[in-house]
Amino acid sequence: MQDLFAFLESQSDYVVNLQRRLTAIPAVGPKNGGPGEEAKAEFTREHLRGLGLTDIRDFPAPDPSVPCGFRPNIAALIPGRDTARTFWVISHLDIVPPGDLALWNSDPYELVQNDDLLIGRGVEDNQQGLVSSLLLARYLLEKKTIPPMNYGLLFVSDEETGSVFGLDHVLREHPEVFGKNDLFLIPDFGQPDSGMVEVAEKSMFWLQVTVNGRQCHASTPEKGVNTLVAAADLILRVRGLYREFADADPLFDPPVSTFEPTKKEANVGNINTLPGRDVFYVDMRVLPHYSLDTVLGRIQDLGREVEREHGVSIAYATVQREQAAPPTPPDAEIVAKTMAAIRRVYGGEPKPVG
Repeated sequence: MQDLFAFLESQSDYVVNLQRRLTAIPAVGPKNGGPGEEAKAEFTREHLRGLGLTDIRDFPAPDPSVPCGFRPNIAALIPGRDTARTFWVISHLDIVPPGDLALWNSDPYELVQNDDLLIGRGVEDNQQGLVSSLLLARYLLEKKTIPPMNYGLLFVSDEETGSVFGLDHVLREHPEVFGKNDLFLIPDFGQPDSGMVEVAEKSMFWLQVTVNGRQCHASTPEKGVNTLVAAADLILRVRGLYREFADADPLFDPPVSTFEPTKKEANVGNINTLPGRDVFYVDMRVLPHYSLDTVLGRIQDLGREVEREHGVSIAYATVQREQAAPPTPPDAEIVAKTMAAIRRVYGGEPKPVG
C-alpha cells in the first residue's frame, strides 16, 4: 500500500496535464446546446491505449442530434486474480454548459491552476472521477500489479440530462457487460475528508406545465382568460406538496422531498396584453419510497381545481424523470470496503448519506 501512496504522490503533473487536456474539450450534450461527447471520448480511448489497455469496448447510443450520430460509452478492463468479478469505477464524459461567461474570471475551457486548486469547466464534475480511474489504471499497468478482481473503467455520456444515451443505454442494450457479483463505485459526490459515502439518491422529476387561456387587451379582462393568474395559483398549490409528502429521512440532506417551481417562459411582450398561454417548470427531488406517479397524479388533481376556478386548460410534459432505486444497504460489500478504505487513509469515521 505504501508503494501505491508513493506513486500517487508523484503523479501531480500527470493529473494536471490530463485535466488540462480534458478541460479544453467542450463535451456539452445536445440538450444543452453542445456537440456531444465524442471528441472527449476519442481522447479517452487514445489515452487508454497509451496506458497499455487492450480490452476496450464501445457501446455507442444512436442519437441524430449530434454531428457524429451517436453518444459514446466506453468500457475498459484490466484482468484480476478473480476474473469472475469486476470492480467498476463509473464516470461521465459530459459536462454542463459554463453559463454566463461574464461571471468567469478565466476561459472556462482553459485550465487555471492556483497551487492545488484547479479551475475550469468539468474539472470536478466529472473529470476528477475520470482522472482518478485512469490514475489507478496507470499504477496497475506501470507496476505490473494484478488486482484482486478485474478492474473496470466505464465512461458514459448524457449523465447531465438523464443518462438515456449513457448508463441507461449500456444497462439496457448490453447487460452482459456486468456480473451479478460485480462492485460499482461512482466518484461523483464527496467531501474533502471523504467523510460521506453516498448510498442513495432521491427520485428526480422535471415537469413542464402549460396553462392555456385566452389572450385579450388588459383593459378588458372580461374578454379573456388570464393564464398568468392561473399559473400563479397552481404554482402556489404545488408548494403545498411539501405538506402532503412530508416524510423525512435523515439519510438525505435536506431530509425531505422538495417541490420547487423554477423556470418561467416569457408569455406576452408588452404590459397591456393579458396572456393567453403560460409555461412554467417544476423541479422535484422526492424521497425514493414515494412513487413519482403518485406525485404527478396529485399535481394533476391540483391542476383540475385550477382549471375549474379559472377557466383554463392545463397540459403536462415530462422533461426528465427518474424513479430512484432503493438505497444501497450500509452493510453492502462495496459500502463496507469503501468505508474501510476511508478509515485507513483518512483516519476519520465516514457515514453513509443520501
